[in-house]
Amino acid sequence: MTKYLLTFFLLLLPPTTYAQPDSGVDQLIAALEPVKRLQGSFTQRQYAQDDTLLAESSGTFRLLRPGYFAWEIASPDEQVIIAGPEFIWHHDRDLETVTRRPVTTNADMTPLQILGGDESALREKFQVVRTAEGAFELTPLATGVGFRQLSLHLDGAQITAMVIVDNLDQRIEIEFSDLDSTSDITGADFAFTPPPDADLFYYDE
Repeated sequence: MTKYLLTFFLLLLPPTTYAQPDSGVDQLIAALEPVKRLQGSFTQRQYAQDDTLLAESSGTFRLLRPGYFAWEIASPDEQVIIAGPEFIWHHDRDLETVTRRPVTTNADMTPLQILGGDESALREKFQVVRTAEGAFELTPLATGVGFRQLSLHLDGAQITAMVIVDNLDQRIEIEFSDLDSTSDITGADFAFTPPPDADLFYYDE
């Protein structure tokens, strides 16, 4: 099940209404603006339609706006996703495989890329509604996206949780903890070199 969750992230490449159609996305962009860099731990749980727990994983993450994130699962298996301005890397340490895909403007945004705050993509690809202080719901405007709805929760300049409902009505809940938004992070921290013994799979657009 953990591999399903990683594949979900890789393939992803309202109760309140407002008078101005862009006010929700404007408020989300403003809320994400203070989040320049962030790192910490996460716990991720996947639930079926009947709320049965299907899978659980945990690990660490790093985020640097704009355009960088790292998502490292430590348990129950070891996998890493690293994204930069050009490529998204997926390293499955158990299977000893590395996959590289290009980051393109035409690709659908992953949930973690949404945290990067790409303003034009947020405006073009999603309807955004602010449901409470620090809480936003994002609904894709086009079909074929890997999720049906995403809820994002912030506490000041820190992102505390995400809830993703996929097209099968399964729910993925992600809770962030041990958050650090002050330690220095640079693009160099997201550099990735495939291990020499890994099987490599490189994909074009």
